[in-house]
Amino acid sequence: MTGATKRVVILGATSAIAEAAARIWAAQGARLVLVGRDPARVEAVAADLTVRGATQASAIVLDCAAADATVEVPRLVEALGALDVVLLAYGVLGEQATLESDSAATADLLRTNFTSAAAWCQAAANVLERQGAGVLIAIGSVAGDRGRQSNYLYGASKAGLGILVQGIAHRLARSGARAVLVKPGFVDTPMTAHLNGKGALWAKPEAMGRTIVALAEKGGPVAYAPAFWRAIMLIVRNIPAAIFHKSKL
Repeated sequence: MTGATKRVVILGATSAIAEAAARIWAAQGARLVLVGRDPARVEAVAADLTVRGATQASAIVLDCAAADATVEVPRLVEALGALDVVLLAYGVLGEQATLESDSAATADLLRTNFTSAAAWCQAAANVLERQGAGVLIAIGSVAGDRGRQSNYLYGASKAGLGILVQGIAHRLARSGARAVLVKPGFVDTPMTAHLNGKGALWAKPEAMGRTIVALAEKGGPVAYAPAFWRAIMLIVRNIPAAIFHKSKL
């Protein structure tokens, strides 16, 4: 489908990456349903996208991590008539040191990044399979490629999401619909604002947005973003444990 008729649902629409992609779709005249938990913020994003050319930019205030996806997805379908793109863009990074000693924080991270995300992906996949068209795009992370002491709980949640989305892609392959896992490396967003040492490996949300919009047209089932992370993570995955365990990654 062309951008002018594309019907897009964005889960976690106030994230920097999601907003960057939404601005491109808006400029193409897409119809957008924006889901976010901060009422003022999601309404502001919707208003901005309308100004930027969106045919429709509807704001839905919802905590995706707590909502029942099996109930909410049919409502989203009703709002648009059908789904051309479902972008799952919400998640939390967490602080590894805190997570190691706080089981409640760990449970919350896993519920947000994997358990709830899995439910949304499954519900969206059911719709796309019935339609025989459309694409589910989920934002994972290169952190899911190998467990590292600095963020293995976050990485584990993204690894689980990655396997799930790849399985959905396999399931949908003969239906005409698709699923794509996007694996960003470092991205300069509010979620990573506290991290120091940003340099050449860091991407901007705008670049990620362009990648996601392109993947909505073709590509997958796994896309590293930027693409050079595929080579980097190939090396990281294959470093022998005896050497890897001496590092402080």
